[in-house]
Amino acid sequence: MQPDDMPLEPGVMAAPHARGITEVFETLGTSEQGLGEELVAARITRFGKNALPVATQTAAWKRFALQFHNLLIYILLASAVISFLLEHYVDGGVILLVVFVNAIVGFIQEGKAEAALRAILAMIRTTCLVIRGGSLSSIDSTLLVPGDIVSVQPGDRVPADLRLFYVKDLRCDESSLTGESQPVGKSIEPVPADTLLAERKNMAYMGTMVSYGTARGVVCNTGNNSEIGSISELVRQTSLSKTDLQRQLQRFALHLSIGILVISATSMLFGMLYRGYAFAEMFQAAVGIAVASIPEGLPAIVTIALAIGVQKMANSKALVRRLPSVEVLGSVDVICSDKTGTLTTNQMMARELVHSKGHYAISGEGYRPEGTFTLKSSAQSPPSEKDTLLDKASLIAMLCNDANLSNAEGGWELHGDPTEGALLVLAIKHGLNRETVANDWPRIDELPFETERRYMATLHQGSAGQRLLVVKGAPDRLIPCATLQLGPEGPESIDRQYWNQALDDAAARGMRVMALAQRELSTEQQSLEHGLIEDGLTLVALVGISDPPRPEAIESIRRCHAAGIRIIMITGDNPLTASAIGQELGLNAGKVLTGSELDALSGEQILGIIDHVDIYARTSPKNKLQLVNALQEEQHIVAMTGDGVNDAPALRKADVGVAMGKKGTDAAKEASDIVLTDDNFSTITRAVEEGRTVYDNIVKSITFILPTNLAEATVIIIAIIIGRMLPITPAQILWVNMVTAITLALALAFERPEPDFMQRRPRPRDQGLITVRLLTRMALVGFTAAIIVFWLFGYYRNAGASIEFSRTIAINALVALEAFYLINCRFLTQSLFTVAIFRGARPAVIAIGSVFMLQMGFTYLPVSQGLFGLAAISLADWLLILGVTLPLLLLVEAEKFCWRVFAHS
Repeated sequence: MQPDDMPLEPGVMAAPHARGITEVFETLGTSEQGLGEELVAARITRFGKNALPVATQTAAWKRFALQFHNLLIYILLASAVISFLLEHYVDGGVILLVVFVNAIVGFIQEGKAEAALRAILAMIRTTCLVIRGGSLSSIDSTLLVPGDIVSVQPGDRVPADLRLFYVKDLRCDESSLTGESQPVGKSIEPVPADTLLAERKNMAYMGTMVSYGTARGVVCNTGNNSEIGSISELVRQTSLSKTDLQRQLQRFALHLSIGILVISATSMLFGMLYRGYAFAEMFQAAVGIAVASIPEGLPAIVTIALAIGVQKMANSKALVRRLPSVEVLGSVDVICSDKTGTLTTNQMMARELVHSKGHYAISGEGYRPEGTFTLKSSAQSPPSEKDTLLDKASLIAMLCNDANLSNAEGGWELHGDPTEGALLVLAIKHGLNRETVANDWPRIDELPFETERRYMATLHQGSAGQRLLVVKGAPDRLIPCATLQLGPEGPESIDRQYWNQALDDAAARGMRVMALAQRELSTEQQSLEHGLIEDGLTLVALVGISDPPRPEAIESIRRCHAAGIRIIMITGDNPLTASAIGQELGLNAGKVLTGSELDALSGEQILGIIDHVDIYARTSPKNKLQLVNALQEEQHIVAMTGDGVNDAPALRKADVGVAMGKKGTDAAKEASDIVLTDDNFSTITRAVEEGRTVYDNIVKSITFILPTNLAEATVIIIAIIIGRMLPITPAQILWVNMVTAITLALALAFERPEPDFMQRRPRPRDQGLITVRLLTRMALVGFTAAIIVFWLFGYYRNAGASIEFSRTIAINALVALEAFYLINCRFLTQSLFTVAIFRGARPAVIAIGSVFMLQMGFTYLPVSQGLFGLAAISLADWLLILGVTLPLLLLVEAEKFCWRVFAHS
């Protein structure tokens, strides 16, 4: 085997873009003829295959078992055991079902890092053309090694990081890697070592697409050492963080479990030591307190509320991949969005046209050939009805063009270069037909676009045999070649100051500007040469092209701002374009920071500017991750949107990662929590609305469950303290818990949003589930309900009623109190006494009706009377129960009124 003395350790060639090609060849021990087979085999052994490492996956059984390693799950399992010990098998079975459903959901949602890495791996596996030993052959790209010579053509995916040494009009679509919205023209000259990734014109990077031209390059870095490999390493190192709700539920479970143990043990000891109760009796009472206090229905209600949100979001074209992310969306206060394809259409569009006598704004959407030309200013007084200059510019845009447009099932599709596509659509909008124009002006010859010359020219023959040379290209290249400009009456002297000013104005708005020119030639002219273009052209128009903002994104950003949500644009595009698009979108475009400027800042300096800059340009994947980290350190809840491989690490790190479904890469989708099937930023706004609704409903459920659980436990505690018989037995309390969890509390998961929910500020990150307001509500409802139940029980006992009859009154009073309180909980802040009470009331009405039917069976069926120690009660008793419990509803409404007054004072 041929020895390999290539000085690359550990396999990374540093800054190949800054080296001359001769130095690169020498360093890699290769030439234009490629490597020999023996050397290839040695380098595969030395460097490994051109593939990304696959993360070790946790065994399925272990992943499933870990779902039960959670304090709240332990509490639920304990409550299930208690239920079985009390012979409430149905209740115990329901609790176990909740535990297993949660475990299955968690099991399915895990493994995100492995999936993201597999997606990146799938993206780069392809075949490629390689030159080895002077012969061209097709091989699996995973077999490439540093020093291989690769040939790329239009439509190819670049198989490794290549230092280009031969380029023929090469343009690469690097949007998935760098965020650059336009295909990047390539060359072979070295560039400075500190050149940004998006501006390294002599490199073609693994995973990007060749959109035009051909090239050859030498493989510099493969696999994990490539640029896309460094991104995969960022994804692998970025851990999935738990949502605030998950962390809050864990803290709640810890505090609750400690509180239950302390209160139950204290009550048990107090009853035995100070009241003289027997151990067995006090143990039963302690079990009753524990059963009353454990919110066994809460995890099920949280899961159901999230599932309802998932279904509604799917109907709104947002697919949820990670269940907890639904409620996190409702808490988001910053959305970091990629520009290309997210806030913009990712379709180049001609948006302005300037000719010698006028300036037009062009409307429309992407490649859809529908739009209008609106005259913004005119040098003609008045402008002619038929603008011959616009006619000529549209003709040139169609003639000097190789792109094609088709109306596919998913919308209009471009086949060819995006800039040419924009010019083609401009011509069609003006009323030209591709087939008719081709017949009227057949092409005789052409000079294709070359990176060095920066123009394309075609020669056409008219119906009378005349020859027309038409050219499109860079204005700074063609304006100097023009000696005339086209006026309404024909060619006239060129006003270079006018055209240069128009060019500067368009460039300042972040547009890519193309010049359109022509030259009439003699009928004998049969071919083109560059000398015909270098002098004597007639300049016809300048066309401003850009990737326009989505119209619906502008409105969505306005709605987000109204809801207290900040939008930050993070793009790989150039600062001018980013600023111009940001201004159109309604963002703060006063300051734009670039990736290189971010790299020069310390962590503390980034924290200092993160709340004051809304637009970041020329960013790398590392920069995006830095920004998300900084925002999270400042206690912001961050959603990140994107569609490229370069977005994957930040998507994974963000509190909610949102990927584009249509044009997003598989790597972005797999690293995300939510995928938008319509690639529409406005869908994010709808998803945020649904997230806020879900979180509100979870809070409503907690606001309902905790005070009612406290009421149940307080009844028993009061009985122990004053040395009275228990008004409600542990078995009866278990019945109440089961009934209210299945019916009353569940109804709150289906509530519609309150009218002001999108005018509220997002909740602070450090705001826990247990707030001062909730504690106040718990005390008010818990103690009031306990006193009412205890008073009713004592009232009937003093009147001579049996213990069974009195407990039946107490248990039904408790359920009635919870039913009335459910109505209060339908609105967190608003008053019930408005017409809003009837909107979306169906779930609550069904729940209360279902509870009433269950209580009828519970109270009057002989079987339940025997099992639970109950007795039948009369209609008068029911009326008394309702009369005594109704005031709780009014009391809670008074408390809500006080909070509203306090909030506005």
